[in-house]
Amino acid sequence: MTTDVHLTWHEHRVSREDRERLNGHRGCVIWLTGLSGSGKSTLANVLDHRLSERGIKTAVLDGDNVRHGLNASTGMLRETHGEEFAQRFGLGFSAIDREENIRRIGAVAQLFCEAGLIALTAFISPYRIDRRRVRNSMREGDFIEVFVDTPLEVCEQRDPKGLYKKARAGELKHFTGIDDPYEAPEAPELVVQAGERTPEELADEVIAYLIDRRILPPMDSNSAGGSA
Repeated sequence: MTTDVHLTWHEHRVSREDRERLNGHRGCVIWLTGLSGSGKSTLANVLDHRLSERGIKTAVLDGDNVRHGLNASTGMLRETHGEEFAQRFGLGFSAIDREENIRRIGAVAQLFCEAGLIALTAFISPYRIDRRRVRNSMREGDFIEVFVDTPLEVCEQRDPKGLYKKARAGELKHFTGIDDPYEAPEAPELVVQAGERTPEELADEVIAYLIDRRILPPMDSNSAGGSA
């Protein structure tokens, strides 16, 4: 792997294991992927609430929210940084922009994970290769891919932002599921049926998986001071 000769990795005195001991649980990345309107953000928020109630340290990265800052569009950046900067660093929804969007999110999620937190990400992340790259950048077992498997017709019926309607009318280009592909995970750690079960039930499925993997302490233990 080629690296910049001027860059040196610095080890921190407080290790990841130290932080996990303090937190009472292990760090990981729960990567929620699925079509727009599948229920990813809703599940992430319910899961975040359930985990917080148990004293679990979490951070939520949501697709729309991140595109207001870290992955802002060209138009957003133009107002504050000027045209040249905006053209170079602003992100849209082309395949290459989606690739960079996921690369940045993966790097941030990994930082949270290494700090001993559970990072909850809710992104369409339509391409398998981009999700695989994020997985490969982390320690084995840190990346937990959760496929929010909601049929396209259900997502279109929900259409909470009216995006499917615009895409069908040709007013919105590069929309996943309509004129851009979605590549479903081939071997995710979990598949949840958001069209058939409530977000609360789905959150319980994810939590049960985390307990089974010993990322979280058992439900009957002291959630704020359990052993990692």
